[in-house]
Amino acid sequence: MDSAGKEREAVQLMAEAEKRVKGSHSFLRGLFGGNTRVEEACEMYTRAANMFKIAKNWSAAGNAFCQAAKLHMQLQSKHDSATSFVDAGNAYKKADPQEAINCLNAAIDIYTDMGRFTIAAKHHITIAEIYEAELVDIEKAIAHYEQAADYYKGEESNRQGMIFGMWICSSANKCLLKVAAYAAQLEQYQKAIEIYEQVGTNTMDNPLLKYSAKEYFFKAALCHFIVDELNAKLALEKYEEMFPAFTDSRECKLLKKLLEAHEEQNSEAYTEAVKEFDSISRLDQWLTTMLLRIKKTIQGEGDGDLK
Repeated sequence: MDSAGKEREAVQLMAEAEKRVKGSHSFLRGLFGGNTRVEEACEMYTRAANMFKIAKNWSAAGNAFCQAAKLHMQLQSKHDSATSFVDAGNAYKKADPQEAINCLNAAIDIYTDMGRFTIAAKHHITIAEIYEAELVDIEKAIAHYEQAADYYKGEESNRQGMIFGMWICSSANKCLLKVAAYAAQLEQYQKAIEIYEQVGTNTMDNPLLKYSAKEYFFKAALCHFIVDELNAKLALEKYEEMFPAFTDSRECKLLKKLLEAHEEQNSEAYTEAVKEFDSISRLDQWLTTMLLRIKKTIQGEGDGDLK
């Protein structure tokens, strides 16, 4: 059957499901088999949703999954209701981002009510990604990443073995690092510093994660540097003392060169140090932005670049 045929069949199933729901509300049906008709309607809405997906009618698929979710809740089947709301959200993501968020929030409410905070955190991340990519609302993306991190951290106390515990910790850190990166871009430097220092401290004693600690201390120091050169010097000393391996890192050596160039107000030396670092470890957009912000504080730089 072609997609148009699937869509016609889906519309028929939706109409039949609606009839079942209305029929279940009559007095006699309510006494005898009302729930059975609701269960049948649930199944029909789900089948219709999958047919709409085949036909790539994403809004209709999302709506059908939503109808199924509401009926599952009526039947006191919380898990099935949450699953259907997630399915609805995934369908709406392709057509109506705001409606996708509404459905995922409905699923999150159910999962948190059930105490399923890890899965709720996962859906908060999906919402954050929709705000990032589709709706371009960074403040709301940050709020959902923060909520996801809180839920992951709350689950750390319920660790079921080392591997699960490490996964939970890593998942929380990923969310926090997203928050820190955006906070710095929005010039909320103190917030970014606190997160980078927290994650760096958490990872430096972990044999599998400690290699990343130098990156987080590097980013924290850059945020300090934008605010105040002396703050950056003091922070750098603190990080070297806390994490001796940081001293030999290319990131630490770059910071020292940048501090020296900045103290001398030597923009050429600053640029040369950045270029040397970039020739071995390519600078991403975030690092480039932060390094440019620091360079602009060198007298006479104006809107300079790093070339």
